[in-house]
This record gives sequence, structure tokens and C-alpha cells, in this order.
Amino acid sequence: MAEAETPVALSEAAPTVRVYRHRLPVRIWHWVNAVTLLVLLMSGLMIFNAHPRLYWGQYGANPDYAWLAVGSTPKTGFLRVGATRIETTGVLGRWTDAEGKQQTWAFPGWATIPTTYSLADGRRWHFLFAWVLAISLTLYMLWSLLGGHLKRDLHVRRAEWAPRHIWQDVKDHARLRFPKGEAAARYHILQKLSYIGVIFVLLPLMIATGLTMSPGMNASAPWLLDLFGGRQSARSIHFLAAWTLVAFFVVHIAMVLLAGPLNEIRSMITGWFRLPPERNAAR
Repeated sequence: MAEAETPVALSEAAPTVRVYRHRLPVRIWHWVNAVTLLVLLMSGLMIFNAHPRLYWGQYGANPDYAWLAVGSTPKTGFLRVGATRIETTGVLGRWTDAEGKQQTWAFPGWATIPTTYSLADGRRWHFLFAWVLAISLTLYMLWSLLGGHLKRDLHVRRAEWAPRHIWQDVKDHARLRFPKGEAAARYHILQKLSYIGVIFVLLPLMIATGLTMSPGMNASAPWLLDLFGGRQSARSIHFLAAWTLVAFFVVHIAMVLLAGPLNEIRSMITGWFRLPPERNAAR
């Protein structure tokens, strides 16, 4: 009678493999940009509170029709987009502050800086950090182009444009199937498209529309008004682009948390990334 075979483990613990994923300029710009955009958003909301209505065209004032408005009645707060009105009492338009007092600013005080409400201070902070954004973005774009980061990490190759490839990446993200092994160290098609969109489209659009709202720029570069269809149109586009960046930030943070926050954050601080082991890598 043959002796029973000794069970053999199908897999063994794979050794930890680390790769240098993020270069120093990427890490510096990432954290500077995170702080800068947060300050710009919160100071921008304070500026918006001074006139919480958006228009299309060159001019806009209280008697004019606003395509978006955040307002209040004696008892409620509301958000109106076009003809659609949404009650937002307690969140937007009418809310209660930390002292229990009813306030009627569009966005609550906890969402604005540097104070609960000061248009002058909000503008100072916003303009200061707008310069930080413009300078840091320019330097980062130049480094990406000249240093090879764009070609090496963000360039979308021909095979990646295939609809089947893009759809597969969409399904993998929807099912939370993150890449393993060496594939985890590379940007995939959705990451590339989103990062390219933010760096080369959304952020430059924010800067350009911000400049269009400046009277000084209107005098020196009036073509900006023609490009965006007027100062109020530029303000509306600026607002929409800002909230698109917020949506990107929310998805980005969610993906970091789901993919392994310790490894992801550590790699953006030190540059070193631990490759997630592939399933059944050794048999």
C-alpha cells in the first residue's frame, strides 16, 4: 500500500519588495498642493458668501437671473439650480453656529477661513495662495515635461486607449480589485487620465478664470473676457471647476483608504512603495 503524500503548501510568504515610486519633486508638490487647494477652497467659500449667486455673461447683480443661488427665507435655507429648488436648512443658507445663533450666510463658518466672515481677509488669503498655486504648478509642469515624469509615468500608450482596456479598468475599480505586484507601482489608465486632467486642465482653468475676474487683468488682457464669455461666466466656471476638484479629492482619498492608507501615505512621504504581493505568486 502506497504511503500517503505529505501535503505541500501551495504558496509561501513572498518577500517584501519595495520600489522608489515617487520622486522628491512629486512629493513636495503633492503636499504643497494639498494645503494650497484647501486654503483656496475655504477662502473662496468666504468670498462666495459675499454674493452667493452665479450668472452667465459679463454682468450679474441681485435683480438679474442667477442660474445658481444659495439663499434663505425667514425659516429655511435653500439651494436653487435653474428652476430646481432644494431645501438645505441647517447646512446651506440658514444654519446654527457654535453659539446657537441662526446665521444666513450661504456656507457655514466652519467651512470658511480665516474667520467666520470677512470678505477682505478672505480675498487676501485667496490671492496669496493663488500665487502659491500658480508658481508651484508652473514649476511642476516644467519638471514633468523636462524631467521625463510626463513621458515615463503619465503618457497614455496606444494600447491603453482601447475601449476594452478602459472599460476593464473601470470595472476593476468598481469592484475594488486593485493591481498587485509590479503592476501596483504603475499608473493605470483611469489614474493617468484623472491626473492629466487635474494638472493640465482643471488647475490651469482655475488660474485662468481667476485672472479673468481681476479688473487689472481685464485692462491688460481683455481677450480673457472674450475667451470665457464674460467675467460672470468666468466666475461660474471657476466655481464649477473648484467643486470638480473637490470631487476628485474625495475619490482620491477613498481610493487611498481602500488600497492601503499606510503604504500609500508612506510612499508619498518617503518615496518608497511596498508592492502588494500577487496572489498565488509561488506554488
